[in-house]
Amino acid sequence: MFTHTRFVVAACVTSSLLFLAGCSPKQVAPYSGNGNGSSQVPPQESTQPTMGTITEEMLPAVESLDATGEGTSGSFAEGMDQQSEAYKRAYGRSTPNFKPIYFDYDQSLVRGDQIPTMEYNGSYLRDTPGSRVLIEGNTDARGTNEYNLALGERRAASAKKYLIEFGIETSRIRTVSYGEERPLFPGTGKDDYAQNRRDDFILE
Repeated sequence: MFTHTRFVVAACVTSSLLFLAGCSPKQVAPYSGNGNGSSQVPPQESTQPTMGTITEEMLPAVESLDATGEGTSGSFAEGMDQQSEAYKRAYGRSTPNFKPIYFDYDQSLVRGDQIPTMEYNGSYLRDTPGSRVLIEGNTDARGTNEYNLALGERRAASAKKYLIEFGIETSRIRTVSYGEERPLFPGTGKDDYAQNRRDDFILE
């Protein structure tokens, strides 16, 4: 009985090995990116990009930026229409070497969220010792003209004070207030007002 069992087990193992030895590896077509496992693209799709494929031609021609906001082949502002809304939102009326800062309604203190921008502007002045800057204070249209001229001056003075504390010489900084006289966005909506409560930085 024991011998018979051993014979059956040996026969099963032998037949399994013979079966496996007779199987050849399956040929797998390389991945084509068309999602169906076939190595050939159907004729009607041969001139079209396939699903899951990203090509350089499909991406918008936008210049890449490095950590400083400078493009790999020059300033982000190069080639931009200075009258476009995108340019105005990015730079206000500031020289492209600088960025504008924004203020809360009826306030002249530099907001906490604007400090990185002030550091960016200060770093440019520090790294280019011969440069000078004009800070232009602006307000939205609410309030009297006289009040807004004074508010714009306080806003410009706040930015000047920050730059001086940053280490920029007083002699390299001038200020002027335009109050409500030069709105960048002429509308009366909340966003237009917020964009107009601004200091611009002009390289001299």
